Amino acid sequence: MMAAQKAGRFPAYLREREEVLSESQKRPVHTMRLSILGNEAHFTSDPKNIQALLATQFKDFGLGSARIGNFGPLMGDGIFASDGKRWEHSRALLRPQFARDNISNLELEEVHVQNMMQALPVNADGWVDETNVQLLFFRLTLDSSTEFLFGESIDTQLAALRGGEAGAAAAWKDEKVFGTAIDSSQSYLFKGARFGNYYWMAHDKHFKKLCKDVHNFADYYVDKAIKAQGSEKRRPSLTRKFVFLEELAAQTQDPVELRTQVLNILIAGRDTTACLLSWMLLLLAKNPDVFEKLRETVIHDFGNYENPRDITFVSLKDCQYLQHCLNEALRVYPVVPMDGRRALTDTTIPRGGGADGLSPIFIPKGTDVSYSVYVMHRRKDIWGEDADEFKPSRWTSKRPSWEYLPFNGGPRICIGQQFALTEASYVMVRLLQRFDKIEPTGSTLDPEPKMRLTLTCCPADGVWVRMRQAKDVTSH
Repeated sequence: MMAAQKAGRFPAYLREREEVLSESQKRPVHTMRLSILGNEAHFTSDPKNIQALLATQFKDFGLGSARIGNFGPLMGDGIFASDGKRWEHSRALLRPQFARDNISNLELEEVHVQNMMQALPVNADGWVDETNVQLLFFRLTLDSSTEFLFGESIDTQLAALRGGEAGAAAAWKDEKVFGTAIDSSQSYLFKGARFGNYYWMAHDKHFKKLCKDVHNFADYYVDKAIKAQGSEKRRPSLTRKFVFLEELAAQTQDPVELRTQVLNILIAGRDTTACLLSWMLLLLAKNPDVFEKLRETVIHDFGNYENPRDITFVSLKDCQYLQHCLNEALRVYPVVPMDGRRALTDTTIPRGGGADGLSPIFIPKGTDVSYSVYVMHRRKDIWGEDADEFKPSRWTSKRPSWEYLPFNGGPRICIGQQFALTEASYVMVRLLQRFDKIEPTGSTLDPEPKMRLTLTCCPADGVWVRMRQAKDVTSH
């Protein structure tokens, strides 16, 4: 397991384990018992079992004390780090903030897209030099997320273009510390998750310093949001933009509660979209026929780069081939390829036991059950012999249920999935309007890219490409 993780192929390793067991048992095996640091656990890629964990037996399973303890120093007891009544409270507090009207302001997104476009200068031959666009995507989503959540963007994209100088040197120092701390702290959380009940072994002094840096930065905006309550700025206005933290502060003025919830959304939401964009562009670079068809669709539906038309929340969602491409990218490379639950009581999962593997399995209280949507999304008995191929066309007829879980399922289904899909859709449309050709370079040429796992999953070596600007674009 450790070797597979170091090689950037841990999800693929789990799939291979299933295949080896299936061959030795002479029957399909999609649920197996594992021993992790001496603790017995189970692993499954069976949709029926995953449905039980997340929905039909929801009350029997939770995140468990190990995950809550691991996430706590950074994320507190927010929506992604709590169970039971505390989780219910968080979801009730946060869900209204993701109403359609609050997540469909694409004018703000365009500002951050244009900042990213500045990092893609074109040479005299019309081509952009070899670029790691994944780095640009992570800056873009951090900038747009901080504006959505805090009301102000930390503008990492512009700061990088200026060589690390934004506005005032002191302000940039804080923002740079925050961005680095957000990224680095998640590596510690993943390491702690691998240690299970011994998660605390990963929480060294450096991790605690990273958590403090993240909290200090967020606390500045929390204090501003609390002070803004009742002021002129808070009065309803057609021109006042939606600020997540200010709306949350209208519900509670508890500074720790506000910091906890906003950081949970930032950490989960920013990386989800950046990872999706990274995998999407990598797949388009390696599948030029899909790229060409998608670009034709984008130009037909939304016009060209300098004269875009009708790019809205609704029109993006209605662009069928664009959504098929995003669906397929999330199938082949789900941004959360692995997850798990811990039994809160003695219980069972529906399948995996008995000689034929179709009987229930007893799960004692305190036992971990891990599941992999990466493995499930590539099962040939579900998706066909071409399960490993990137084929958006399969979505013209495919209507999966629990076989496809890019954003989890059941009561804990991702509350921000429409926010992530809207942002990813918009960014892809604007990129394809500007560039009419894309070529993979460097690690993007590898037949099977390495994966970097933290709380999410992205290409370990970045997404290196060359892109050609369309001839009708003159503004860059």
